[in-house]
Amino acid sequence: MLKIGVGPSSSHTLGPWRAAQRFVQLLEAEGKLYGIASIKVKLYGSLAKTGIGHGTDIAVQLGLAGEDPVIFPVDQINNAITSIKESRQVKLNGLHSISFDPIKDIEFLFAESLSFHPNALSFTADFHNGEQLVETYFSIGGGFVIKEGEQELAGNHVQLPFPVNTADDLLHWVRKTGMAIYEIVLENETAWRSEAEINNGILNIWRVMKECIYRGCHSYGNLPGGLFVKRRAAELNKKLLTGKTYSDFDTWIETIREGGNSFKYILDWVSCFALAVNEENAAFGRVVTAPTNGAAGVIPAVLLYMVIFGEEKISEEKVIPFLATAAEIGSIFKKGATISAAMGGCQAEIGVSSAMASAALTECMGGSQRQAMMAAEIAMEHHLGMTCDPIAGLVQIPCIERNTMGAIKAITASQLAMQSTPDFAKVTLDGVIKTMWDTALDMNSKYKETADGGLAVNVPLSLSEC
Repeated sequence: MLKIGVGPSSSHTLGPWRAAQRFVQLLEAEGKLYGIASIKVKLYGSLAKTGIGHGTDIAVQLGLAGEDPVIFPVDQINNAITSIKESRQVKLNGLHSISFDPIKDIEFLFAESLSFHPNALSFTADFHNGEQLVETYFSIGGGFVIKEGEQELAGNHVQLPFPVNTADDLLHWVRKTGMAIYEIVLENETAWRSEAEINNGILNIWRVMKECIYRGCHSYGNLPGGLFVKRRAAELNKKLLTGKTYSDFDTWIETIREGGNSFKYILDWVSCFALAVNEENAAFGRVVTAPTNGAAGVIPAVLLYMVIFGEEKISEEKVIPFLATAAEIGSIFKKGATISAAMGGCQAEIGVSSAMASAALTECMGGSQRQAMMAAEIAMEHHLGMTCDPIAGLVQIPCIERNTMGAIKAITASQLAMQSTPDFAKVTLDGVIKTMWDTALDMNSKYKETADGGLAVNVPLSLSEC
């Protein structure tokens, strides 16, 4: 659920990038890479309609070139794309150069959509011997990609000690074992990797989150894409610190702590953290899908809120439980509904991220497992029906500000749950997940990351300023 990648979209950038990678890796594995004469790419439905704004064409080119979104230097993206454009060549998987003109060889099929999922793309490889290979992939949200005809959850043959598909399953295991949600998660993770690998992996995710927040809080200027949206996190950071100095992330955190803990001060900082992440995301920066790029700011903002302003200044020892709990809640939403805005609107992104953050915060602040699940339900309940309507197809307006709202709602939901008794709750987590999915199915497609409705059509571009 938490992947390191590049902005601005997990579904429209990271997913297509991974799909292109998979395609060329398949060709190499089958010994066919050097026989390719040309490749053409078709983008369908939502990928086509918001593909330019989300950098889908850029992601596909980098994927074909064999670059990895986890480690590729984001400051080299423009140079890499310019090189392909000017040379009209791409070196497949970094090994075999072919003629490739992005303008002609990447086709945006705005009026066509495949039935399985609106985020679809196909690759057609023509070989020198006259043969042809066509593969279709679906970007199903959060950077997850499946190839046409394969099972989405092929790894389910692994026998987990505590299998969880629904909130009721999770509730069953925490009641039976008395374990915390994060402990259930970590035990299940050992089916794939060692405890040391699990902890190191989670802490590496946290490292990327911290770097992203810090970078976003110190970057000025306008975001790319043509809306000329001004970055706000750096100005807010500067204003809140009133001339105080620091040298790195850790001293920055201590400086923030010294400013006090008034409600307004904390509210400003949570907003600043969320803005910072999603401004970086909009600028093709490195972020962590949580569970998506468009909602990447909620969980880091709430986690940093806990670390800085939590009772008795909570240490980073809580990071692993926080992210493990958040991931479990996100996984349940993915299994029972969707985390793709192209399928469910923004409720599937900001709503799910807020639910993940609220459950994690609740458990880490001493709430019970049931209170954590109650917090997730409350957070999603108040995001139901949220549409995805990015102006100009860019992950900027209203996406960036929505992360601040999602973070604040997560904290509020956690507070409500911790002051409540789950026995008296009328709505269950499974109930709200089903409701979210029902809402997604009923939602008009123009409100599902197509930029065909809502703010995307009601705000004149010449007036679009944050």
